[in-house]
Order: sequence, then structure tokens, then C-alpha cells
Amino acid sequence: MERKQFQLGDIVQMKKPHPCGTNEMEIIRMGMDIRIKCVGCKHSVLIPRLKFEKNMKKVLRSKEELDQGGVLE
Repeated sequence: MERKQFQLGDIVQMKKPHPCGTNEMEIIRMGMDIRIKCVGCKHSVLIPRLKFEKNMKKVLRSKEELDQGGVLE
């Protein structure tokens, strides 16, 4: 099975929602553990990479898309 592709700064959708009601998380730290921050309430959680990969559904917005969608000068 192919590993899921994600990177620092991506907004991802998780299988289960956070207690605040949203299932969108931003990746703010990567390593053996992944730190994700809830888009709704800004609470951050540190979880093991394998558990994160198992519970992540898909990447909603990648960092490149967010950077390109910025203000044009």
C-alpha cells in the first residue's frame, strides 16, 4: 500500500472529528511524531506518525496552494 503524502503546513481531514466539532487539522511539526493543530479551536496534539497516517483521510489544502492563494503584488 502506498504511503500518504503530506508535508509541513498542510491542512488535512481526519477520520474522527475533534471534540470542538471540526475534523480539519494543520500539520505544524513533523518527525517521528506529528503535531497537528485544530483549525477550529487552535488546540494542538502530538501523535505518533503511524497513528496519524492511519487516521488521516486526505490532504484538503497543501502548503503550496495556500502560498499561491495569497495576495498578488
